[in-house]
Amino acid sequence: MIYYKDEEVVIRNMEEADAPIFVEEYTAQGWHDDIEGYSMRLRDQAEGKCFALTAAYQGHPAGGLYLYLNALEGPFKDKCWPEIVDFNVLKKYQRKGIGNRLMDVAEQIAAQHADTVCLGVGLSREYGTAQRMYVKRGYIPDGSGVWYQDKQCVQYESVCTVDDDLVLFLSKKLRGQ
Repeated sequence: MIYYKDEEVVIRNMEEADAPIFVEEYTAQGWHDDIEGYSMRLRDQAEGKCFALTAAYQGHPAGGLYLYLNALEGPFKDKCWPEIVDFNVLKKYQRKGIGNRLMDVAEQIAAQHADTVCLGVGLSREYGTAQRMYVKRGYIPDGSGVWYQDKQCVQYESVCTVDDDLVLFLSKKLRGQ
């Protein structure tokens, strides 16, 4: 299904053919990526658990995200709010508005299911662009502090590493404000 289309960008459901392209491109960027993660998300999409979205720029897969209809972890797990997961745009396609278009589509879909959408964002500098974008889009921290590997961090304990699992959870009201 196509959710958005203009002269350069198409936002559509992820297809099996996107996975090897993303694995190759993200690996070239120095990320640790594997095909199984995409296969799992495609199965979740087929089972109706999530929307797996791909942004194509001038016909080339450029980024994507997954919108789960119920948050998978963290402080929002039992609230029945959609959760945006693994939002990424390939570096060579960044600063072209692709990420905001992906987020627009995800929020529009989420608004059909709940009045709030949520997400977790990494805390290292590699996530700085995403952190800024989420704040500019109206996402606010939930107040539960920092989480590591789906456990809330406790002040003065040394139980985490600054990696992809160290996150801050944010939410945004979509309607009924």
